[in-house]
Amino acid sequence: MDSDTEETRSQMTATKSEPLTPSKKHKKRKRVAAEADPEKPQQVQATIRVIPGNPERIPPLVGYFPSGFDPTLYPDPDSTKVGVFRHKERGGTRLQVVVTPNKEPKVDFVGTTYAGEAQAGELCSYGLGILDKATQTLKIVPIASNKIFRMEAKIQGLDSAGKEPAGSGIGELSTQEKAKRRNELHNLYGTKKSIRQNKKMQTLKQEDDPDSQNDLDAIKQGMIDREDTEASEGHKDRNTPPFNASATTPHEAYPLDKIITTEEWKFLQDIYKLSEGGAEISQDSFPAFVCNRVHKLQLIEDEDKRNKLSCIFSYITHLLKFKDLHSMDGFSSAKGHRFPSMIKDKFSTMFDAVSKRLSTEKNNLLISYVLVLTLFADEFQTSMTDIAKDLRMSNATLRTHYETLGCKVSKKNDVSTVTLPVPLQFPSVRRKRRNR
Repeated sequence: MDSDTEETRSQMTATKSEPLTPSKKHKKRKRVAAEADPEKPQQVQATIRVIPGNPERIPPLVGYFPSGFDPTLYPDPDSTKVGVFRHKERGGTRLQVVVTPNKEPKVDFVGTTYAGEAQAGELCSYGLGILDKATQTLKIVPIASNKIFRMEAKIQGLDSAGKEPAGSGIGELSTQEKAKRRNELHNLYGTKKSIRQNKKMQTLKQEDDPDSQNDLDAIKQGMIDREDTEASEGHKDRNTPPFNASATTPHEAYPLDKIITTEEWKFLQDIYKLSEGGAEISQDSFPAFVCNRVHKLQLIEDEDKRNKLSCIFSYITHLLKFKDLHSMDGFSSAKGHRFPSMIKDKFSTMFDAVSKRLSTEKNNLLISYVLVLTLFADEFQTSMTDIAKDLRMSNATLRTHYETLGCKVSKKNDVSTVTLPVPLQFPSVRRKRRNR
């Protein structure tokens, strides 16, 4: 169709030009007039040269005036003054260009890299081309998108240089806003495991809590303590909580901060709140060991000590309920118990709760943790009656567990009392003699 159209046009041209045959003089005059026309564009064969960016040199700054002001309108080079200003602290990212025309002394044209159109994202790249007609060379210099200034007219005398618009904070978000956006992206594109871990971290960083930074430090310290606990192999061999064999006091023999980590204390406030509110603590929801000793909280005047003892009671409750949850005879009493997610995840990892029942080794380890905390609750002089009922064990079996921890069991007036002498002395392992 294109060829037919061209032939038709050529025929029409020929038809129209036949009756109007111009003279040679008219053709020559028309050619001379075309050569003398200065508005006709001239073709230039130039060599293109792309100049790469140099980090040691500032790229060109380009400004445009939407108001219609033309700085090249006046031939005098001193008719317009141009100044470039940097931020004292962020000189690499915050620039300001000020153009002051002498003909209009009351107006400045100001452009910035942090307000207006500079806030938009860099969706494309820009370049500045300079044609040198003498050398027939076209030089192209790359320009960053935030180095293109929209020169807005400002009245001189107004102190607007130090003021930034409210919307100029894109890229300069606060710490909380950055964390919020990071969490949103993490929840959208993170793995299930990382999202679950991130949610656990967020429970420790409550917005209304002014000590959130302290909680983070406590988490780091708790991780270090846990690594130290895993590094020590003595308690692993004996299947006991972390201990200090050279301790001079019972409190140092089994360090409490290695049993209950720093970040876990804030999730053990249930008994403390019930006690402060005057609510009754029944054996339907709490062990007999805790119910028979919760009255001690009312006798303690120091609030920190009262809170510490209530947290120990709460930790004993969680341990016993976790044991019942993975046993046949105690499952019904523990299936409705609510565990803090951090506590339950720790127990599942520590005691390898991958099935419905715990192994014999991990079950004995859990019992050891419970017995050590009973010593802390009774100031290292306790009886076996209540805790034996909660553990569903006989006194003889429970006595063996206490002795494995280095405790001494004495009986007076048909009451067995357990104490913890220091330094710790563990029973020697008895080996059966082979029959020859």
